[in-house]
Amino acid sequence: MTWRRRGQFWRSPTDQPKWARPSLLAVAAFALFLYSYRTAPYLETYYAAAVRSMSMNWHNFFFGAFDPDATITLDKLPGAFWIQALFVRVLGLHLWVIAAPQIIEGVLSVLVFFRIVRRLLGAHAAIVAALVLALSPANVALNRGNISDTLMVLCLLLALDAAISIVETNSKWWIVVAGAWVGVAFQAKMLEAWLVLPALWLLVLTLSTRSWKRVFAHIAAITVVAVLVSISWMTVVSFIPSTSRPYVDGSSNDSVFHQVFVYNGVNRVGTLSPNQVLTQTLGLRLSAPPAPSVERLFRGSLARDGGWLLPAAVLTLLGGLVATRRRARGDPWRSSFVLWGAWLLVLGVSFSSGSSLNSYYLAALSPAVAGIIATGALLAWHHRDALVVRVLALVVMLVTVIFGVLLVPVKGIDVGVWIAPLAIAFATVSAVAVVVIAWRSRVASARASALVGAGVLCATLVLPTVASLTLVTSGLGVFDTPFEATGTAQALNNLFGTASTEAVLPSLEFAQNGAPYLMATQSSAVAAPFIFETGQEVLPIGGFTGVIASPTLKRLRNLIDEGAFHLVLADPHSHDSRFVWIAQHCNQLPAPSGQQSTAISLTVYYCRPGD
Repeated sequence: MTWRRRGQFWRSPTDQPKWARPSLLAVAAFALFLYSYRTAPYLETYYAAAVRSMSMNWHNFFFGAFDPDATITLDKLPGAFWIQALFVRVLGLHLWVIAAPQIIEGVLSVLVFFRIVRRLLGAHAAIVAALVLALSPANVALNRGNISDTLMVLCLLLALDAAISIVETNSKWWIVVAGAWVGVAFQAKMLEAWLVLPALWLLVLTLSTRSWKRVFAHIAAITVVAVLVSISWMTVVSFIPSTSRPYVDGSSNDSVFHQVFVYNGVNRVGTLSPNQVLTQTLGLRLSAPPAPSVERLFRGSLARDGGWLLPAAVLTLLGGLVATRRRARGDPWRSSFVLWGAWLLVLGVSFSSGSSLNSYYLAALSPAVAGIIATGALLAWHHRDALVVRVLALVVMLVTVIFGVLLVPVKGIDVGVWIAPLAIAFATVSAVAVVVIAWRSRVASARASALVGAGVLCATLVLPTVASLTLVTSGLGVFDTPFEATGTAQALNNLFGTASTEAVLPSLEFAQNGAPYLMATQSSAVAAPFIFETGQEVLPIGGFTGVIASPTLKRLRNLIDEGAFHLVLADPHSHDSRFVWIAQHCNQLPAPSGQQSTAISLTVYYCRPGD
């Protein structure tokens, strides 16, 4: 390849249609716009504060310390936040700098996803899949923030791409690569990354035509590598004495394995989630999340974020599995439906059974939904002259549009009276075109079929596209959902956002009176905005939920006696022995003017050495 050819990166490789590379670049540019325009209106302050602390020194960086003095870690593995901390260390602290890694990872996910689908089914399905993934509202919202799910999705897609290489080359190297990418995804989002392993296993199982013994050996090797890479950092940390590292948040015994497999694992089903425990600890009154059920994925804010195309994906998956049920191993159509169907099923069941569900979690379903729709669309095109295929395509489109119209609320941010009529108009025109072609001729021309097919696809995608655009034009962030109420957006900003602490800082710094720490707070969540804005140590008592046994009462009393801090923000009604002691031995002060900016009403105590 000449240097001139290398410079013309927009040109498609010789094994792809001429339009493939330019179209992919256009979709990637569209994704970049969706993820970056007016991005980072607010970030998850808890993670942003930890990233600032981690960027201060390599000790904090390695252990994923939440606070500058590294008394306690994040309540998650630090994988995704290592990247953010490196960006801050190099480029400086700014909301946009922290959001930039997710923007880049989101665009890379679109590119990798195109490559996966192209290798399985060709460029036509790949460009549809990339477009659907890029404009998925849940995916757009996720990539506009600082949440670790973005890196998890990218790494899992890279693992699937490596799995295809295993089948094509039978190389042991690609087995290691596939397993390693799953392990890196685990560092970003822990057990959720392992939920996609069954989909990867089924891809290798159905796509490979080698002996069963060889295929199962490949699957076993991938799994072993994935597990070893997943637990590598956890194992290293476990061998480091507790006196030389921060306390592991989320654990009851200072164990990172407990944090991952219990606090962030089995405790997420049937018990209160960390966010629910936190709201109880701080006495916040929030509306109860939807009860665990499959139904919650198809209604309310969750559906407005990630449910627009779920009915289309489910119907297409059922039709595709039936249509390819008799195909032999090695058939890419059958492998595609099995791959994306397993991804959708396993994660869907997990999300349906969890104690609580943040709407951005549904972004992890976006690759599966996009893969199913793209595979089904290409299969329908290949059998476009069959009456049953035309009927099924029409049904899927109409069900999707009707479901989407019902999801659009009467009132909300950027809810326009034109949205539902626009979707209905697209659906009506497309439906009429399908009927006319079916009536006039059993075999339509390729051009007419292409136009009708494009119309059906546009009608299916119009509402999620509008929903994503409203997120962008309204400058909404990762916790927001399309068309949400203005009050909901403000409440989310207050609860999770990087609220300014400028109004209270002068009073706090005056009361600090030369102490090393700015203050202590009940829970890391309360400490987060102060750490993020000042970079000073704010001792988080009780970790994220406010109930973790760090620091102990003895350690807390020693810090007070040493004059490490004077101020404490805490709930006066707490039954925690540490806060009971503070309430009994420290002086209660009136709340400083502007404390409301933290969105939490707590009592201020002043503690002196000797108290």
